Amino acid sequence: MTEDISVKRKRLYMRSIRRGIKEMDLILMAFSDAHLEQMDAAGLDVYDKLLSENDHDLYQWVSGQAREPGEYADIMAQIRAGAVGVTKP
Repeated sequence: MTEDISVKRKRLYMRSIRRGIKEMDLILMAFSDAHLEQMDAAGLDVYDKLLSENDHDLYQWVSGQAREPGEYADIMAQIRAGAVGVTKP
């Protein structure tokens, strides 16, 4: 059964704002607010997979402490662009 795209966006939003660490809540909430409504089904699938990653890994990728896997490079660049002030001045 295929998930309706509006239901998927709501689910991904909830997964974005209820993470394991507060910094990722803030970063992913801002990203979701800015981008989820414009993302197509393929983009939502990548974001869904990204949200399954460990918060500590995600934070290292966002803050530039570690390099993300290639499949996430584009979406992490978008997330990183919106994380200024949370990960660095």
